[in-house]
Amino acid sequence: MSAPYPVGTKADRLAHLVAPDHCALLIQEMQRGVVGPDSGLPELAAAGAQVGLIEHVADVAREARRIGVPVVHCTAENLPDGFGENHNARLFAVARRSGMKNVPGSDAVLPVPEVGPEAGDLVLPRYHGLSPLSGSSLDQLMRNSGVSTVVVVGVSLNIAIPSLVFDAVNLSYQVVIVSDAVVGLPVEYGAQMLAHSLSLVATIVTSDDLSQAWAAA
Repeated sequence: MSAPYPVGTKADRLAHLVAPDHCALLIQEMQRGVVGPDSGLPELAAAGAQVGLIEHVADVAREARRIGVPVVHCTAENLPDGFGENHNARLFAVARRSGMKNVPGSDAVLPVPEVGPEAGDLVLPRYHGLSPLSGSSLDQLMRNSGVSTVVVVGVSLNIAIPSLVFDAVNLSYQVVIVSDAVVGLPVEYGAQMLAHSLSLVATIVTSDDLSQAWAAA
């Protein structure tokens, strides 16, 4: 599905990867119950605030909308009575103990207002697992729309972002990660994950790099 890794200058390669006709922006779990003031994961929300996460994600989303790149809010939700939710990892137990119910339609699952959704954005919840590419119909929808590159922002670099990135690579997408629009806990660990793991399978750029590539579109 995806083209071979492009050659040329760094700017040329990035412009090719994120051309609007085959690109989508995936905003991972930038929801009120995760990174908002009422977060069930307050340490993660604080890490996001430390690096200006919400502002950077909002800037990237604004640029994507401007040039017609689809903006997809990938939210995590739980069906009533916990139907179908995972119980096979400590993370899920921690989330339940913290009171994170993520009920569909509740404030907890809404994207933070600075990020959206705006007119034309898509909100695509997943009800199980760690990645929207395995826990929702995202892959099929993007293939039907001719998407071959995904730009990834959001939380967190501990688990959900790597899961999304590895799933995308395994499904033959090109992946671009915006380094100042993602965060892990602690912040230093997130930087190490980008530098020593995700950089081997994805193109790592700043929001300024991406903005310049899209400015030429």
